[in-house]
Amino acid sequence: MSEFIAELVGTMILIIFGGGVVAGVVLKKSKAEGTGWVLITLGWGLAVALGVYAVGNFTGAHINPAVTIGFAAVGDFPWSKVPLYILAQVIGAIIGAIIVFLNYLPHWKVTESKEDKLGVFATGPAIRSPFSNLISEMIGTFALLLGLMFIGSNDFTEGLNPLIVGALIAAIGMSLGGTTGYAINPARDLGPRIAHAILPIPGKGSSDWGYAWIPVVGPIIGGVYGALFYDSVFLANYTFPFWVMTIFVLVLFIGAAVSELKTGSNPAEKINQNLR
Repeated sequence: MSEFIAELVGTMILIIFGGGVVAGVVLKKSKAEGTGWVLITLGWGLAVALGVYAVGNFTGAHINPAVTIGFAAVGDFPWSKVPLYILAQVIGAIIGAIIVFLNYLPHWKVTESKEDKLGVFATGPAIRSPFSNLISEMIGTFALLLGLMFIGSNDFTEGLNPLIVGALIAAIGMSLGGTTGYAINPARDLGPRIAHAILPIPGKGSSDWGYAWIPVVGPIIGGVYGALFYDSVFLANYTFPFWVMTIFVLVLFIGAAVSELKTGSNPAEKINQNLR
């Protein structure tokens, strides 16, 4: 199997199981309807584990542009292969989303909520606040890359690593994912969002392209910083890019905190937000 096909297939598997569990939980008259966030996070964890099992021997199973770029940023992956991997990941995510759509064909018509239909394909914020939503995606993907690297530095029983990675994904979802739905993967969000835009889904609404940049940019920033942080702090390989990214990330964090606290300091505004 070529590296391109491997990343495509691995990401397709990720979306079939990940998008599939969301569809089962939110679409009407599904037997899994209403089973909730814990099932979704466990489903995504198993989806990642299965994608890694499927193609890990061929490419290491990045199945995520943030992982690919993060590894390249610390010299663990050649930059020349980055575009090929990302293209494969996005195409695989589109195909996976189409398969989820076909699997749940009768359920789209009986589901009235446009937001739930979009939620099967793409992430969205619990509270729409772009600056803070960006920070959440950065933190989640920082945890992902850092976790992947310290998991990789340990010896496990042969074949166990993908399950540990799946547990990491579930943990990120349970602990950090409630704010944005935790894309932590640009292809996971962009590919299915494209599928949502082009598929003839009954009663679908907007694909929310105004938000779509956040689950792309946030994971890339967080992923690169997570990889640089591990390389610098864990391996004592402090580099100029690490210090630049540290300053950049701190500025973003401070800016988001000031913006949110300033907004929340007005009691009348708080009341208006609650009423909305």
